[in-house]
Amino acid sequence: MASPPRRPVSPKDAAEALFKPAPKPVAAAVERRALPETREIVSIKIDSAVLEYFQKDGPGWQDRINDALRAVVKADGAE
Repeated sequence: MASPPRRPVSPKDAAEALFKPAPKPVAAAVERRALPETREIVSIKIDSAVLEYFQKDGPGWQDRINDALRAVVKADGAE
């Protein structure tokens, strides 16, 4: 089986090869900041003892962790 020629052999193919449309540049992705007071899904590593502490009272442990972190932020004066 013969491999196809690297260059176009017919004048029409050669002309079409010269006038192929150029690829359009891809626009850069715009990073948008989260709205205030919205929650974002994150993955963090927490010591098992800390996780057990917040989970011992049952459902709502993620809210309790969030409240504890919010208290730290508020105490630091960042909010």
